[in-house]
Amino acid sequence: MVNPALIQEISQLEADFCFALSDPTRLLILYALADQPRNVTELTNDLNVIQPTISRHLKVLRERGLVYTVRQGTTVTYHLSDTRLIQALDLLRTVMRERLAYQASLMEETKASSNA
Repeated sequence: MVNPALIQEISQLEADFCFALSDPTRLLILYALADQPRNVTELTNDLNVIQPTISRHLKVLRERGLVYTVRQGTTVTYHLSDTRLIQALDLLRTVMRERLAYQASLMEETKASSNA
């Protein structure tokens, strides 16, 4: 039987993080903010995405606590809340690359077997 606390944590994880991480633009925003804090205009220019789209994605990330804002006069700068998030994303990307490399090697083996 699965631990009830684990079930609850997984449900919360899915609701908070998985949705926030399910969009490539949001992932790119997180990586951009890991380099340095940025405002909406900087993110718009750096990612070549229109301002309303960036703002909408930042709202999702902010609501889930993945980014926070600092206001300086009229400028609102976005910051990554926790750098471990980037470490987790990097780990997931490594797993994905290794899986893709493994699948490619299987395809090559199948192709070589059928040509023999």
